[in-house]
Amino acid sequence: MSQDKTTSEKYSLYSKSYSYLDQKIEESSDLNAALPYLRAYLVKAQNEQNGAEIVNGYKNLLHASPESQRLIYADSMVLAATRANDNELIGAAYLTKGIVYFSRKQHIKALDHYLLANRYLISSKDPYLKNKVKYNIANIKYYLGFYSEAIVLYTECEAFFRNENPTAYISCLHSLGLCHNRMGDYTQSNIINKFALEESQRLGTPDMIPYIMLSQGINQYFLKQYPESVKQISATLKAIIEDGDFANESVAYFYLGKNYMALKEKATAINYFKKVDNIFDKKGYLRPDLRESYEILIKDNRKHNIQGELYYINRLLKADSILNTNYKNLSEKIHKEYDTVELLRAKNAVEKQLSDKKLGERLFIFLFLVLFLIILFLSYRYYRVREKYKKRFEKLLRDVEPENITVNAARPSAPTLDPLNLKEEVIESILENLAKFEQKHGYLQKDLTVGKVAEAFGTNGKYLSKVIMAYKGKKFINYINDLKIDHIVTLLKTERKYRRYTNKALAEEAGFSTTQHFTTAFVKKALITPTFFITELNKVYINDE
Repeated sequence: MSQDKTTSEKYSLYSKSYSYLDQKIEESSDLNAALPYLRAYLVKAQNEQNGAEIVNGYKNLLHASPESQRLIYADSMVLAATRANDNELIGAAYLTKGIVYFSRKQHIKALDHYLLANRYLISSKDPYLKNKVKYNIANIKYYLGFYSEAIVLYTECEAFFRNENPTAYISCLHSLGLCHNRMGDYTQSNIINKFALEESQRLGTPDMIPYIMLSQGINQYFLKQYPESVKQISATLKAIIEDGDFANESVAYFYLGKNYMALKEKATAINYFKKVDNIFDKKGYLRPDLRESYEILIKDNRKHNIQGELYYINRLLKADSILNTNYKNLSEKIHKEYDTVELLRAKNAVEKQLSDKKLGERLFIFLFLVLFLIILFLSYRYYRVREKYKKRFEKLLRDVEPENITVNAARPSAPTLDPLNLKEEVIESILENLAKFEQKHGYLQKDLTVGKVAEAFGTNGKYLSKVIMAYKGKKFINYINDLKIDHIVTLLKTERKYRRYTNKALAEEAGFSTTQHFTTAFVKKALITPTFFITELNKVYINDE
């Protein structure tokens, strides 16, 4: 009788509506409590041969199951959607599978499935699904460092999800804050984070709060508010670890280490950098900016532990190999298989609008030719630019170190020089001070202004600017930046350890306030990017490595 009753209860669930079963699944406290309703949902859908609900049934099981089992249900979703022969279902299933891969930080597989989803959803009239794909593509662009492109996509998604999905809306705001942080705009990042926290409280969506607080804590580090940064980041760790988010856990450890280094608590900092290595060892996850952990660990072991130094050198080599492979593959895919598809889609939309005016055929030919010419031009420009870069690199390699100003340096003749209207002894004094300034690498200080340097020279900014313009042919800021870049170029050519530095580390070495200022100054002076210069240098000195 007991068996009959149980069987009767089980089959009675199949007669319930999908909304009833959904509600019961939502109310269940754990997987065991939800399992009868999850199974009933799926069996009911299979009995009714309802393709859409079969996919939803597997999706419910996926969300309720441990992370280790989710790919199994994702595969079942894809199979059920394919059998239903519904492009929207197939696209949604591939998107879900991509999200599972992304949660595991398997970014290449995640992107493969996002691209598949995008193909199936091109003709979809469901804006929710389209924006969901767009959001996940934006995540890949953020991971690759295409922050400006990611901001465009996140902004579009944020506008859509604002009234559609509170959790997705807050996630978009959080991602926008992260993009501004990575671009060095910490003030704007904090403004967005503050708004995101207010919106989280207003909408009753607390899940993202620890991650927004982590972003704020990282901003505080860059704003040199080290104790506040440590307190803020530490407060987020428990929730992040409980979520199983090892990627953000690694980021938190890295910036705690950076804070403690700034606070002169090196032993504590080193322990946090070792935690970053531990996550890389167990999970295979390392973001490009986190590789600095290995540079610090190598330097820490150099004097007293040769084996430790060798260990972390090998770890860094492994990390670089993975990063270079992943980034190259991801970058090629996202540009060829997503950006180009979007461009062609926009072209097709224009053609469709004009087809009623019998201009479609002409426009197609025109756009095809334009597209062909653009591709041809871009290809031509790419090779031309590369050739120019190589010539500029060879010139940099041949050039000796820049000459410093000396008092006896030849001066421009009067006809080519605007009258300085300065006393001879004033000019002599400034030139002598400039020579000492360059010899002692005074230009490596951060936040130099013409006023500060003039005060150190015992003169005024107007006189100093006039002399620099007359004898160097440059404005003060260009003069300082060029000296910094010449210094870095010399270090890169003469000491191989600097070729392993990130652009951020090189910027700090030269005394630039931000990485962007460094790269801009480098390109302006050397006419090539620092990354290209280092890559070519490593080819020249490959036998020294």
